[in-house]
Amino acid sequence: MEKQNIIDLIKKGESETLEFKETPKLDNEIGECISAFSNTKGGKILIGVSDFRKVIGVSIGKNTIEELANYIKRNTDLKIYPSIRVEEMEGKNIIKIEIKESSEKPVFFKKHAYKRVGKTSPEMSSSEIRKLAKETGEKVYWDELVCEEVSLEDINWNFIKEKFIPLYEKVCGKKVEGRPLDLLKSLGCIRKNKPTNAGLLLFGKEPQRFFKNSYIALARYPGKEVYGKKLDYKEFTGNLFQQIDSCNNYIVEHTVLMSRLIPGEVRRTDIPEYGRFSVRELITNAVCHRDYSDQGSKIIIKIFDDKIEFYNIGGLPKGITPENITSKQYSRNPTIAKVLAKVEYIEELGEGWDKIIKEHKEHPLKPKLPDIKSDGSSTLVVLFSTKEKFEEEKYILNERQKKIIKYLEDNERITRNICMELLKVSKDTAVRELSNLISKEIIERRGSSRGTYYIIKECDANATQMRRKI
Repeated sequence: MEKQNIIDLIKKGESETLEFKETPKLDNEIGECISAFSNTKGGKILIGVSDFRKVIGVSIGKNTIEELANYIKRNTDLKIYPSIRVEEMEGKNIIKIEIKESSEKPVFFKKHAYKRVGKTSPEMSSSEIRKLAKETGEKVYWDELVCEEVSLEDINWNFIKEKFIPLYEKVCGKKVEGRPLDLLKSLGCIRKNKPTNAGLLLFGKEPQRFFKNSYIALARYPGKEVYGKKLDYKEFTGNLFQQIDSCNNYIVEHTVLMSRLIPGEVRRTDIPEYGRFSVRELITNAVCHRDYSDQGSKIIIKIFDDKIEFYNIGGLPKGITPENITSKQYSRNPTIAKVLAKVEYIEELGEGWDKIIKEHKEHPLKPKLPDIKSDGSSTLVVLFSTKEKFEEEKYILNERQKKIIKYLEDNERITRNICMELLKVSKDTAVRELSNLISKEIIERRGSSRGTYYIIKECDANATQMRRKI
């Protein structure tokens, strides 16, 4: 049936909605035609057919279709995701590209917009571009657009049923009625029975298949600058919820949680190196507000000894500056922001920055306020560590010593033999760790000979400890 349709198209010849190209090497002409079709009624391009309606065929390599699709996506704005198929005609391969009329116009190819006039695709004038943009009407955001490449099968319905809906019901305080499909439609994640860009990023099985750089890259460095070999490198992929949770858990596990002992008690106060709300909010902000239409890079987080840097694609919108960011609200991706707010992943009323500042001011060690820098294409936010302020208090515990203190939190005393069994170490090692804690004035020895045991030191009101999570 499809073969007969193509035969009929070729017989009719080029028109306002049909273009012939002899080879995919005519990529600029193909791109201009795609812009023109997108800005008018849509259309089809048959590659491997001459202007004289003769099937000459094309050579199809291993990556021909993928490279063509990437070329189109890379050079169009709005990004265009046409349907591209290989068809066999007269024993030869031809490529069929089908382009739909865009819901938001104009669509540019290499910074120029084209229109379809008869069999030609001339460039649009500045006045035509302004008129077309005005006629498009209300602004359509990128995350609201239907993702033409995907289907409902690309949605992770198990994640929605097992993770998202229970969380949604818990936060909203009411049971979700109807099908998961209906819920996603109401949230703006499915339109015309296809996922939107927001739907794919939030609930897709593998969003990176379609938006290759829609993930978080994290690097951890020794010292205070990018120098030498990294301590670690991670890529957090999956849907946006998974990226936020995995990245946040990693940073919590690989930054310091410091504890101050209450004099005369085992009870202690935990103080994080970085405000926990601030870390999670900045991860979520980066995921929520990045410019996903630009797939040239990804969210980058760099962890140093004295700071964490959050790099994001997309500068601050017009009217938003580092100085007024706490008082003005914006959302580059309103559908994504709405869904994240529904399950309290982000502050719905734009109060996230207010709470970040409040957390910094209430932190026991009074860290430096976050630094924000932005240009037209990217934003950098820096959180500053409080670790050095704790180190000034001189008490830093290794992993074995932390286990000893944890044991003393649950038990009044510890002996050398119990310590050996707890740490799975020799007598000399157990004695060394206990002696080190005595020298730090955190514990003290009681009894003598075989009756020797150790307890939390009661007299030093300023005794502190640091628990590192490496």
